[in-house]
Amino acid sequence: MAEKSPVSRRTFVQTAGVATAAAVASKYVAASPAILKVKAAGAEVKYGFIGPGSRGARLMERHLTKIDAGRCVAVCDVYQPNLDAAAKKIGTNPDKYNDYRELLARKDVEAVFITVPLYLHYPIMRDALLAGKHVFCEKSLVFKPEEYHGLKKLHQDNPNLMVQVGLQRRYSLFYKLAEEMIRKGTIGEITHVFGQWHRNTNWRRPLTDASLEKQINWRMYREFSGGLTAELASHQIDIADRMIGESPLYVQGVGGLDYFKDGRDIYDNILLDFVYPSGKKFQYSSITTNAHLPYGGLKGMPEFGEMIKGTEGTIEITLGKSMWFREPVVAARKEEAGKAKENWVAGSTVSTVKAGDGFPLLLPDDEITENDSFLQRELKFARRWLYSKGVMVPEEEVDPEYAELKSFLECVRDKKPENIKANIEVGLLDSLGVMLSNKAMDEGRRVYYAEIDKMGVAT
Repeated sequence: MAEKSPVSRRTFVQTAGVATAAAVASKYVAASPAILKVKAAGAEVKYGFIGPGSRGARLMERHLTKIDAGRCVAVCDVYQPNLDAAAKKIGTNPDKYNDYRELLARKDVEAVFITVPLYLHYPIMRDALLAGKHVFCEKSLVFKPEEYHGLKKLHQDNPNLMVQVGLQRRYSLFYKLAEEMIRKGTIGEITHVFGQWHRNTNWRRPLTDASLEKQINWRMYREFSGGLTAELASHQIDIADRMIGESPLYVQGVGGLDYFKDGRDIYDNILLDFVYPSGKKFQYSSITTNAHLPYGGLKGMPEFGEMIKGTEGTIEITLGKSMWFREPVVAARKEEAGKAKENWVAGSTVSTVKAGDGFPLLLPDDEITENDSFLQRELKFARRWLYSKGVMVPEEEVDPEYAELKSFLECVRDKKPENIKANIEVGLLDSLGVMLSNKAMDEGRRVYYAEIDKMGVAT
């Protein structure tokens, strides 16, 4: 293994200009739960929660109980144990329903959270919008082409109702900073994005009653689920589109049900290639037989991440960590620019910048400013040095899951749909990528995004 060159104060000063993007990004992140101020009861958004299973229970217990911009007044689930547990977890003594339509009929419910299985997303969203409710729905937003067109039409007919999709990376400061760096040209021209979400698990949930197999393990069956593409790849399809700055031209790929022979009919491994109009490409894999993450800059992180490659550098990123690597040849040449050397030989200075040298993406707390005292500057430099050695890593100021939920409730409360970053347009494009990817694998061909115009449309 090549030895890493030491990270000097001079190197960090040179990279400080990149970190200024963090100051811009900071305005996109919600305040920490620890400093939230109590608001009057009249400022709370009264909301209902539909389908509080494993995902919904997590959002409730981990985040919504700490957000004072809203108050849960009703919960609904067809599975009584989940319903009872959710009502207890949220701690607001909500009314309980087994039929979501009864919840939607309540005049005091302004918004709903929907975390039901994918095949139920559209019918419940449709009824919620028709009932005049704002909607937060987990990804993927819709399941079928006809639902894609149906939701677009519903939104056009109800433009004042907000729809937010659960793509929490849209609320991550690390991803915002990476996007700022890309737009500033820090890593040159983006040419490729790679992404993976690998697990070593059968993805199956235990049953207390065999008759509940499809109700509990709905993700295993095509009639209810989009499989790995919908449940995992959807997050990273959105990231690739966002970082590249375009929508794909077409997608192709292969999928297989090769390892788990347990009655499921979704793929247990997928490989996808997305090609963009500019020629940029996104390559993605998701498997269920090995969880290794090979991106060296994300050492110690589990399962999933993205690698964004440009002509002058690379960003490796996931929730919780991100590293920036300069492209050695380009970096060396830039450092030599302006130095007169009569007998300069191409490539002779490449060794001055090793391929393994990486820098963590620095968040606002680590940004050195002219207003910092001597001690503050020294502490920040010390933290950066520890980051470079892998002793510490920068951490998100706020959990992106928390930030997305808080943002939704505040947008509803303050009537500011323009502040929704994971809006309906984002959600529909992401769902389109999921649907077309599955179609490409099923049919063994390139599927063009423009095909959606004729898919699921009555003739």
